[in-house]
Amino acid sequence: MLRLAGRRHFYAAAIHHTGRRSGARYATPVVVERFAGGFVVPLPYGTRVDWVLNVLAAGTASISSQGETSTVNHPEIIDTAAAMSLLSTRRQRYFARLGIEHYLKVLDAP
Repeated sequence: MLRLAGRRHFYAAAIHHTGRRSGARYATPVVVERFAGGFVVPLPYGTRVDWVLNVLAAGTASISSQGETSTVNHPEIIDTAAAMSLLSTRRQRYFARLGIEHYLKVLDAP
């Protein structure tokens, strides 16, 4: 999956982050929704997974999606209510059916 994540016309993106203890670089396949000024990433496995903690600790990451890579910063965990206004109608319905309660919001770095 990681080999395809981030490529044009593939549903999954890849978030590139640095380990908070090891300093090693990692890539994790994720689903993202682009909004004006950043991305929203649903967190179906919760807020305590390693890649989320790494991004929060570093304060920056990069996201490869649809063949383009963007540097992002200011990561923030948001709830469903805050995320819904940033998601497309199709994704709102889909993520609501899955019962996702938390999302990672990141902003495009200047």
